[in-house]
Amino acid sequence: MSRFKQIRIKYFSQQFISHISIIIVAFLVLSLLFAHYVGNLVYENKAEELISYGEDILSDIERNPIAMDQIINQYSNVLRSRKISFSMFDQEAHLYAVGRGGPAIELKPSEWEKITNGQTIIVQSDYKRFDQDGVTFVVLPYIDSRDRFVGGILLTSPISGSSAMIRQVNQFLIYTILIALGVSFLLSWLLSKIHVNRIKKLREATSLVSAGDYHVHVPSSNFDEIGELANDFNHMVKKLNHSMEEISALENRRRQFMADVSHEMRTPLTTISGVIEGLKNDMIPEEDKERGINLVSQEAKRLIRLVNENLDYEKIRSNQIQLFREDIQLLELLEIIQEQLSVQADEKNVEIIVEADEEIIVNADYDRLVQILINITKNSIQFTSDGTIWLRGRKEQNATIIEVEDTGIGIDPSEVEKIWRRFYKAEISRTSNPYGAFGLGLSIVKQLVLLHNGEIEVESEKGKGTKFTITFKQ
Repeated sequence: MSRFKQIRIKYFSQQFISHISIIIVAFLVLSLLFAHYVGNLVYENKAEELISYGEDILSDIERNPIAMDQIINQYSNVLRSRKISFSMFDQEAHLYAVGRGGPAIELKPSEWEKITNGQTIIVQSDYKRFDQDGVTFVVLPYIDSRDRFVGGILLTSPISGSSAMIRQVNQFLIYTILIALGVSFLLSWLLSKIHVNRIKKLREATSLVSAGDYHVHVPSSNFDEIGELANDFNHMVKKLNHSMEEISALENRRRQFMADVSHEMRTPLTTISGVIEGLKNDMIPEEDKERGINLVSQEAKRLIRLVNENLDYEKIRSNQIQLFREDIQLLELLEIIQEQLSVQADEKNVEIIVEADEEIIVNADYDRLVQILINITKNSIQFTSDGTIWLRGRKEQNATIIEVEDTGIGIDPSEVEKIWRRFYKAEISRTSNPYGAFGLGLSIVKQLVLLHNGEIEVESEKGKGTKFTITFKQ
């Protein structure tokens, strides 16, 4: 047993936590980037403002050096309202013009080197120089008309204004983040709830299926993977339901088959057993012994026929029958069927008429085609008395048609489709069938026709006769 109990986290919590975690991380990253961007933007704007004023001062002094004091005073008054101070220095770093409150020059060697090379220095924030709490300052070189470095100008502005602006922006940013997080919490909760409810429905449906209910249906769609899973689930349940119906039908057929076979076998076995007991105990008169032996022989043949028909049916159903197709003259074949069944037809006072042209050819397995026509014609003789049976053959486009029509008792329209079932005729054979048919003939017929890639149809009307139509595509 594990020392640690396995921790279970509900899928809803997993979804909710994952959504919120992603949103929080995204907001933090975006907030830091935005705050950094806004800070840089504010300082850059301030630096650009200082550079612009510095260039204006140097330009005005260069155009009118005599009025330098007046220019410095004017700019001092203007820049004071914007909390900007400036100082001018020569090439030796000595101050020679200072605006009101202007700072002393405090440049590092590296900064002085850049200035003397004509480069502008920009420092966004500095807390150590110019006797102020923190400033943004720029230093512009002063280059005369001969491209000589003659000094420069230093402009400073306290960073408190810029910092206040940045703090205000950050404050609004925090409010925005909190509102967005609140909305995100709500949306994440709703989305997670929806997904979990859809999964719960699938889980409940699965429980019903496991309990044996195969009529479950869950809402499905093609919107996402859960919807596709629901589609697959419904398809699976539909197949399971169909399979269970087939299993139920097969079970019913199996029970019916066992009952029919038991009945069919019990009758001849009872007859055989009775005759043998009579012969064994000399209970049958001498003149009736031969008749009893013939009866045993007939019943034994009947049992063999039952077994053979079942074997044939199973072989056909499992595709163990191999067809040897050949071209067969249909008229000759129908005449053979007529001749073979003439005795049985005469017993019922039935006339068999053959109608077919000599040139009609059918491509089929000879033995199996004979089996098909014998079964159908026997069926017609069985249910026809004092009537007529027609064996017809005709040629149509890309097909050969064979018809077996009788003037017998016919079949009720509601029962027509049932004649192809195994042992369907067992009930009839038990009561009124003088030939002891087992009801397997027509089932075998249909399977053999399908093996030939053919079609078989039946038309019947109660009391007026039946017509079987077989179509072999050429």
